[in-house]
Amino acid sequence: MPGAGKSTIGVLLAKQTSKDFIDTDVLIQVAEGSLLQDIVDSQGYLVLRAIEERVLLGLSCCNCVVATGGSAVYSDAAMQHLKAGGMTVFLDVDIATLNSRVHDYETRGLAKRPDQSFAELFEERLVLYRKYADLTVNCIGLTQEEVCSKIITGMQLL
Repeated sequence: MPGAGKSTIGVLLAKQTSKDFIDTDVLIQVAEGSLLQDIVDSQGYLVLRAIEERVLLGLSCCNCVVATGGSAVYSDAAMQHLKAGGMTVFLDVDIATLNSRVHDYETRGLAKRPDQSFAELFEERLVLYRKYADLTVNCIGLTQEEVCSKIITGMQLL
């Protein structure tokens, strides 16, 4: 979900573990020459999801931290591809925290139905995030460094 900290934590985690960092939202925007919101506005949310799936399936990286878009979980093929190359981490943040962090949902490039509220999207995705996670980190009340530490510890245990 937007505001969960995927990109921020991803960069910190990559530095702490001496890995490369990839943000798939950036890869999508570069590949398409458009902002995520522009893709949603001009082609629809399902097209953005299809593009995201294509980009994820095209990833071939080793020793990387990958921050995916929040809608990556809608593609079983993409998630299985990511899981085959490493572990998947769900940064578990409640909706109140997300709302306090993000104020631009309407321009954020969310791959959601036009009639869907953010709360409905959150509930829909939560099930999928939990389904695909090898490691779930409850991030509420933790600093970025504490989240990274929990991920590193979890990586060592799995």
